[in-house]
Amino acid sequence: MQRRSFITKAGVGAATAGTILGAPAIVRAQPAVRWRLASSFPKSLDTIYGAAEVAAKRVSAATSGKFQISVHAAGEIVPGLQVLDAVQTGNVEAGHTAPYYYIGKDPTWAFGTAVPFGLNCRQYNAWWYFGGGEKSFNEFTKKSNVVSLLCGNTGAQMGGWYRKEINTVEDMQGLKIRIGGFAGQVISKLGAVPQQLAAGDIYPALEKGTIDAAEWVGPYDDEKLGFNKVAKNYYYPGWWEGGPALHVQVNQKAWDSLPPDYKAILEAACYEGNMYMTAKYDAQNPAALKRMVSSGTVLKPFPRPVLDACYKAAQELYAETNAKNAEFKKIYDEYFGFQRDQITWFRVTENSFDDFMAGTRRG
Repeated sequence: MQRRSFITKAGVGAATAGTILGAPAIVRAQPAVRWRLASSFPKSLDTIYGAAEVAAKRVSAATSGKFQISVHAAGEIVPGLQVLDAVQTGNVEAGHTAPYYYIGKDPTWAFGTAVPFGLNCRQYNAWWYFGGGEKSFNEFTKKSNVVSLLCGNTGAQMGGWYRKEINTVEDMQGLKIRIGGFAGQVISKLGAVPQQLAAGDIYPALEKGTIDAAEWVGPYDDEKLGFNKVAKNYYYPGWWEGGPALHVQVNQKAWDSLPPDYKAILEAACYEGNMYMTAKYDAQNPAALKRMVSSGTVLKPFPRPVLDACYKAAQELYAETNAKNAEFKKIYDEYFGFQRDQITWFRVTENSFDDFMAGTRRG
């Protein structure tokens, strides 16, 4: 699916109630559609779960209730890490998930969310909407009977919670860490033991010592999940998730059955959900971080030698994967080619401005 003339088509949905409700005869002529959407996330994580609710509510409002999408939290229909399977088989019409959960099927799925040392949030949006990302990724997902609509980005994530300090690369040896996506294969090269767990399973594993460390998203969610109660060392940055994206995945048959204006409305609603998630996390993370640090959390950057070793391991893994998987290599070349120019641009303006402000407005 190519990036459509978004402003033109989204005029049906982005103008939402105003435009649509102003033409009730057209709305009444359209069929009633009822979909189920399975989320990979619990309701308690209101921001990452909430993006799907925002999109569903907008779809309903823009169609005068003709097109309804019921959102179901992880475990209500299928477990959180089985959403893609449910969409592929048609058990549900749609799912809201992180595509990199499914790299066991094909590592190319990772580009739907994040890859180590990849694009940040704004760069990912630019790649998806204007850099060919949407077209390339949907060419890949179509083979799995799925249409993928961007619907959320957490922004750069934290590096997670650790029972012991990480001072050297050797400290990674034997470390059992909950980590998502392609990054698990990177840290395996450094001797760590990656674990992929759904959100609700992380706390008990960390509390019982089944795992030594865990990463999830950032301060707002991490505080809700209580990680600061069972591990005190909080590291940054999450080099594997500079701008991790979430998607509404739609069963191909269900997508093809929609009238054109319903498709446009759903696209516009997911666009709104995408903006909602980033803005809400940015608004909520600072206060949550302050609360945790004031209550004893020890905030630390990863040592540069550790980051360098992870970067080297990532490049080795990319070379190995590119040699084995043509679809991965196709998107890899486009994605990181796009990143090169983005980094140059951000260094000139965004980074220099942020660095100045960080140095000027302390506290």
